[in-house]
Amino acid sequence: MAFTLPALPYATDALEPHIDKMTMEIHHGKHHQAYVTNLNKALEGKPEADSNIEDIIKNISKFPMAVRNNGGGHYNHSLFWTILGPGAGGEPTGALGDAIKSTFGSFADFKTKINEAGATRFGSGWAWLIVTPEKKLAVCSTPNQDNPLMDIAEVKGTPIFGIDVWEHAYYLKYQNRRPDYLAAVWNVINWSHVAELYSKA
Repeated sequence: MAFTLPALPYATDALEPHIDKMTMEIHHGKHHQAYVTNLNKALEGKPEADSNIEDIIKNISKFPMAVRNNGGGHYNHSLFWTILGPGAGGEPTGALGDAIKSTFGSFADFKTKINEAGATRFGSGWAWLIVTPEKKLAVCSTPNQDNPLMDIAEVKGTPIFGIDVWEHAYYLKYQNRRPDYLAAVWNVINWSHVAELYSKA
């Protein structure tokens, strides 16, 4: 069964003015679709074509670069759409909020750490909040479409929150001002979904 593009859980203009409609249309409908199409092409005729995307990602060292790039792109974006939402933002509460405060000192310090990870990632990549194998929270970043679930990742863990810092995620609205985009994204984070992912991890 081939991989398919997941539908957005909201309208393409739902994250305005922080993330514009045209960026969402191109980012989801063109970029993410291309990752799905190319992943299916790279796995055509192979037994792994029927695998779960998480299983492929966890064993990515066994696959050619086309699967790493496009499988990573599909996994990362599928997560990204779900952690964004209209009328979201604010701060996480409950177990996730407590864990962020005890790990990073405060929510503001956590934001600074993620923003730094995203702003200082050279070229394209992602900034992540992960649950480590020791069940602790950590912030890291990865190049290109890599992620911390991959067996080749420098820092390993289960991603529960990620910010896309590829230029296609922000260039139409923010041009080269990546820090402005990073500041805006916090207004549309769906913390209740991130908290769900945290409890599962």
